Amino acid sequence: MVNVLFFASLREALGVGQVSYQLDCSVSAAGLVEQLQAQGVEWQKALSGQLLCSVNQDIVPLDTVISDGDEVAFFPPVTGG
Repeated sequence: MVNVLFFASLREALGVGQVSYQLDCSVSAAGLVEQLQAQGVEWQKALSGQLLCSVNQDIVPLDTVISDGDEVAFFPPVTGG
């Protein structure tokens, strides 16, 4: 089981800040996104496009493998100035 957190516009679009998700096998963060998108049109829309990902509070590329017990967070790219 992984704890998946959503921030900023993702949280607003999905209407949830976090979900617990059971992994069937080892999967990358990108694979987790695909599995989450399969939950419906809202999920597909919210999780399409560019995403930033952290695993256990470290920013990682989407090809990072997720393990059982990890905390995974997704958030949109941010700009500052």
